[in-house]
Amino acid sequence: MSLQKNQIKKGGAFLIEETRPDDVFTPEDFSEEQLMMKSTLQDFIDREVWPHKHRFENKDYEFTKSLMKQAGEMGFLGVAVPEQYGGLGMDFVSTMLVCDYISGASGSLSTAFGAHTGIGTLPITLYGTEEQKAKYVPKLASGEWFGAYCLTEPGAGSDANSGKTKAVLSEAGDHYRISGQKMWISNAGFANLFVVFARIEDDKNITGFIVPNDPENGITLGDEEKKLGIHASSTRQVFFNETQVPVENMLGVRGGGFKIAMNALNVGRVKLGVACLEAQRRSIGVSVQYANERIQFKQPISQFGAIKEKLARMAMSCYAGESAAYRVAHDIKQRIANFVETGISHQEAELKGVEDFAIECSLLKVGASEDIQNCADDGIQIFGGMGFSAETPMESAWRDARIGRIYEGTNEINRMLAVGMLLKKGLKGHLKLMEAIMTAATSLTQPFETTTNKQDALETAAQMIHQSKTLFLVLLGNAAQKYGNELEQHQQILLDLADVLIEVYFAESCLLRTQKNIQRSSAEEQVHPIAMTVLYTFDAVQLTARKLKEVIISMTENEEQQQLLQKLQEATQYATWPNVAALKTQIADHLIKANQYSL
Repeated sequence: MSLQKNQIKKGGAFLIEETRPDDVFTPEDFSEEQLMMKSTLQDFIDREVWPHKHRFENKDYEFTKSLMKQAGEMGFLGVAVPEQYGGLGMDFVSTMLVCDYISGASGSLSTAFGAHTGIGTLPITLYGTEEQKAKYVPKLASGEWFGAYCLTEPGAGSDANSGKTKAVLSEAGDHYRISGQKMWISNAGFANLFVVFARIEDDKNITGFIVPNDPENGITLGDEEKKLGIHASSTRQVFFNETQVPVENMLGVRGGGFKIAMNALNVGRVKLGVACLEAQRRSIGVSVQYANERIQFKQPISQFGAIKEKLARMAMSCYAGESAAYRVAHDIKQRIANFVETGISHQEAELKGVEDFAIECSLLKVGASEDIQNCADDGIQIFGGMGFSAETPMESAWRDARIGRIYEGTNEINRMLAVGMLLKKGLKGHLKLMEAIMTAATSLTQPFETTTNKQDALETAAQMIHQSKTLFLVLLGNAAQKYGNELEQHQQILLDLADVLIEVYFAESCLLRTQKNIQRSSAEEQVHPIAMTVLYTFDAVQLTARKLKEVIISMTENEEQQQLLQKLQEATQYATWPNVAALKTQIADHLIKANQYSL
C-alpha cells in the first residue's frame, strides 16, 4: 500500500506499508542552520574535549561539569526547551543532531548531557505545570542548574514500577516526606535538581516529584561508583530521609509517575541511539588513520584485506545507524506537527509523537548501541597491541560503549518491548497488523520473486527486505496464535523476532537514504553508499535467515516446519549473489583514501 504525500506515517507502519525515498529524512537533508549547528558542535568537541580525553579517564568530574557549563552557555542544553522557558525551541531533528555530535568524544560527557537534557529536564518540560516550568526549566536550559533522574533502586531495575521509595503526606497536607534509596544516578554529584519517583501509600503506580538537592533536607549521596567506563560521569546513590517536598512539586498527577518514566525512556532510547553515531565516526576515523600510518611487511596495514574487512563493516554499520536515526527523528517531528494541527498543546503533541514511535525508538537504541560496541572492538583489533593500551583512544571507546546496551532499559528488554508494542498496536487497531499478517500468509502460497534474475542491486535489496518482512509477519502471527497471552513468556522467540525487526528497519533505512540521494544526484555519485546498502542488506538477510530458522524450528514441527523452512530458503536465496569481498574492498578503499569516515 503506497503512502499519499500528505499522509503522516505512524509508528510501526514501516513493516506493513510502503515507504518511498521521498518520505524519509537523511543527513543530506540538513538545513543550513542545522549544518552550522553541526559545525559549531564539532569545533567545540575538537577544541575543548577531544584533546583532553585523558581527563575523563582520570575521573575529572569537575572537567565534565565545566564542559556542561560551556554547553549551556552555547545554548545546547536548551535546544529542545521552548523559547518561553529559556531554550531554543528547535524541532526534533535538530535536538537529535545536537545529541549526536556532542556525544562522540567521550561517554562521560555524552552521559552527563543525555541525563541532564533528557530524563533530567524533559519530564518537567512535558509534564510540569506552568509554575514548575517557569521556576525550574530556565535554570536547567542555561546550565545554571543541572538535573538528575532518580528512578532505579536496588530492587527495581527493569521492573521500574516496583520501587520501594515512599512519599507520605504530612498531617497539614502541605508537603510530602520522601524516604528511600536510589542508585546508578547519573549527574548526582553535581545535580541541583532531582526528578524523583516514589509511591504514595499503596498506590498501584509510582508518582513523580521535583526535588531540589538540599543536603539539609534529608538528602545524602553515596560515594562515586567505580565503573567499567564513563569514568568522569558522576554516578552515585542518592538517599532520601524524610525529605520534605511541597505538594505543588508533584510532577504530573498522583500515580502518573510510571507513565512519565516510560515516556521519558522512549525519548531517552531514541537519543541514546543517535548518541552512538559520532562515536562510531570518530572510532572509524582514528582507525583508518592508524591503519594508514602503521607499516608492517613494508606496507601500511590498511592495504591488507583483513583490515579492509573491518573498516568496511564499521562504516557500513555507521551508515545504517545514521539512516535509521534521522529517519525516525523526522517521522517523530512530523507526527508532533500532525498532533499540533488537531488543536492539542505542543507539550502533549510531543508526548504523543514520541510514544507513537516507541517501537522504532527501541529498535534504534538496540541496533546502534550494539553497533558502537562492535565498531570499538574492531578498532581495538586494527590497533593491535596498541589498541589494548590506555594511551590510545580505542580502549576507552570500547569501555564507554558498553553501558549503551544497559541504559534506558537493557537491550533484551527493548527487544521484547518492540515486538510486544507492535502486537499491541495491532490488537488496538492502531495498525492494520492482522490484515497484513493474513496477506503475508496468503502470499506464501506463491513463489518468491527471487527466482527472477534482478540486474539492479538496489532492486534486489528491496526485494530481499520485502521478503524478510513477509516471513516476519507470518511467524509473528503464528507465534501470537500458538501462545496467545503467554507469548511474553517465550522470550527467546521474541528476541529472535526482534532481531529480524531491527535488521529490516536498518536495511530499509539504508536503502531509502541511498535511493533518495541517487534521485538528487546520480548512481555514479552514490557508488559507495550503494555498496554499503547492498552489503548491509546481504548481512541483514543472513542474520534474518538464522533467526527465523530458529523461530521455525522452536515453534513448529513435521510438515508445517518443512514447508516454512522451504519458504525461508526461497526468501533468502539471491538470484545473483553480491560479491561481498569486492564490496568490502571498495568501501574500505574509499575510507583509506579519505583517511576518515566520509560517507
